[in-house]
Amino acid sequence: MVGTSREQDTVGRQLKAKSTRDAEWGDEDLDADLPAAGMASWPLSDEHETDALMGIAEVCERYGVSPRALRFYETKGLLAPRRINGTRVYNRDDRARLRRILRAKSLGMPLSEIKHYLDMYGRHGEGRIQQLTYVIEKTDAAIADLEAKRAEIDATLAELRAINAHSRSVLSAKRKSGG
Repeated sequence: MVGTSREQDTVGRQLKAKSTRDAEWGDEDLDADLPAAGMASWPLSDEHETDALMGIAEVCERYGVSPRALRFYETKGLLAPRRINGTRVYNRDDRARLRRILRAKSLGMPLSEIKHYLDMYGRHGEGRIQQLTYVIEKTDAAIADLEAKRAEIDATLAELRAINAHSRSVLSAKRKSGG
């Protein structure tokens, strides 16, 4: 357990109020813009412990990140865990932000864009439509870019296959003619 019993009671009341607020705001779709396909080993959601506080060691183990990485995300303004008696504690929202950070990083998004995306959410979820619009714009652009690269790769592969086939036939002919 983290902190004194008085602090724990206060944190417990805050978390209970927050979970009620989350239900009112419809935050059940916190990870709706994070598809499960190709996910790393870290969990997509914290369904089993929605309001549980986690220490830095638990978060590191659960999400496969180092304490140094978590502190780095703090210095960049991506995470802001609460502190109880000087110890960082991560609630459901902190872990949801971390999942988003890790997912966006795995897709090659720079930290400045990740911060912009996270900051759109606002204090009470008022920016959710803006977030989703941003995700759609970014993924549309990434898909178009990757499809263009795939077309280039396909053209290069076709050319290399033609060169390879031609070289094999010339080599075969040279071997048959003796040189």
